[in-house]
Amino acid sequence: MTSVQEQAPAKQSWRRCPGCGELNYGKKLARALGVCPECGYHHRLTAAERIEQLTDTDSFEQLSTHVLATDVLGFTDSQPYPDRLANARAATELDDAVVCGTGRIGGMPLALAVMDFRFMGGSLGAAVGELITRTAEDAVDRGIPLLIVSASGGARMQEGVLALMQMAKISQALASLRDAGLLSISLITDPTYGGVAASYATNCDVLVIEKGARMGFAGPRVIEQTIRERLPKDFQTADFLLAHGQVDTVQHRQDLRGWLASLLAATRPATGPLPMRPELELVRDADRKNEIVRDPEHLPTVDAWESVGAARQTSRPTTLEYLELAFDGFVELHGDRLAADCPSIVAGFARLRGRPVAVIGHQKGHQTAELISRNFGMPQPEGYRKALRVMRLADRLGIPIVTIVDTPGAFPGKDAEEHGQSIAIAENILGMFELRTPVVTVVTGEGGSGGALALAVANRVLMFERAIYSVITPEGCSAILWGEATSAPAAARALGITARRLLELGVVDGVLPEPPDSDPTDAPVMAAALGAAVARTLTELDQAADRDLIRDRRARFRAFGGAGVLISEVRKEPVE
Repeated sequence: MTSVQEQAPAKQSWRRCPGCGELNYGKKLARALGVCPECGYHHRLTAAERIEQLTDTDSFEQLSTHVLATDVLGFTDSQPYPDRLANARAATELDDAVVCGTGRIGGMPLALAVMDFRFMGGSLGAAVGELITRTAEDAVDRGIPLLIVSASGGARMQEGVLALMQMAKISQALASLRDAGLLSISLITDPTYGGVAASYATNCDVLVIEKGARMGFAGPRVIEQTIRERLPKDFQTADFLLAHGQVDTVQHRQDLRGWLASLLAATRPATGPLPMRPELELVRDADRKNEIVRDPEHLPTVDAWESVGAARQTSRPTTLEYLELAFDGFVELHGDRLAADCPSIVAGFARLRGRPVAVIGHQKGHQTAELISRNFGMPQPEGYRKALRVMRLADRLGIPIVTIVDTPGAFPGKDAEEHGQSIAIAENILGMFELRTPVVTVVTGEGGSGGALALAVANRVLMFERAIYSVITPEGCSAILWGEATSAPAAARALGITARRLLELGVVDGVLPEPPDSDPTDAPVMAAALGAAVARTLTELDQAADRDLIRDRRARFRAFGGAGVLISEVRKEPVE
């Protein structure tokens, strides 16, 4: 167990802030949810305070089961373990370091297990493991999500290897939650270390960390003593963990309840269609009736090089704009859980006409600074790993997936190669063939090579009228086959990258008309077309006589190229 010296402050009129040293008046600090008004330091909360802050008023019902730890090993250090337990129970009025039960957040039910650091440093022992496991099992029985709030130094040393086994015991309960298609959420608070960090605090589907919290397997002091190096000041902090792709979001305590409510709303089962938002009513009736063009003869012939220019316009709507205009309640998730968060791919959950959907898309930008910060929509391997992680979560929850493609291609840099760019793209392509939930892709701008295909292995692929989809950029093709880049227009025409040609080839299943040339980037109209087309396509997939979505997806891609090859079979005589 990692030793953390600071204990939760006792209730008193004044508290000195560990962050800035200022004295905080107790009642004022309580009104600020325990956050220092001077420096923003998040004081530790008791389990009761945390439950009161997060759940709807009077909605929490504590688990009726009482579980008490016993001294199986006869452990004594500076005092016998039974004495330590008795002192902790007297000081906290708790049976052990976790309070469990059910409640509501934003009106939505969930099971909660909330740790209390005051009880022996929030250490994980057999009683804590049993209570959290029973809470997870209760969530499965009720068919509701689970929220675990961690605050712990790690496994309880006084219970030896039995405490170690609780890491696996709780993890198997989380596996049952996954099998049941239920969401698990980990709220990481300060501090979360050792066996808790290396099990249920990071085994949940979504990881949210409170601002200012720290998490790690070993404490900074132990690491410095082991490796004999000074660590960065922000090491193991919330922002450090977000930058290194290990958590989905960092939230200020004042925003936690609202963020959790939004996540629960974005992932709950559909309750019926939502009315179209007023700004989307701008679409004309004729556009609604013809929202998806399925016959290439109904599309105008557009010069391929002109389509390249249109698809690359920085004024075209981005994934975040489509999310704002066509979807409701988007909750973004971050990180690949390995190394970093790639800003070139946006991923998370939202609602479309009342239906929960996972949305994953390339993100470019409009202005130079944003384009640079988003790497011009060219993802690193971490972006594809984040995308696949969110897609697999949606698959477990039974939520349809919508991908929005707009990229020149995957980033070809040195770091990307070192981090396994080819492997990341390959894993996405293969992984999408294993998804049991509907997948719909819309190519909204550039569909560049494998960087686009890694998000486009879908049951249905749509594209906008002036978008493009290609094996390589026209400039790259020109440089390789023509020997110079000036033949890019000819290469574009030869590659067959326009919406009409791709519809003829069956690479896309439908085309979405765009506003006239005089107003090529009318974001509300394009967002309305995208939202309507995706909703309609998902409904068609729902109503399909054959609902084997995996077989449908594999058959779709199995058929490509059949008309472009000659196949002759030679019958072999059986070997005697």
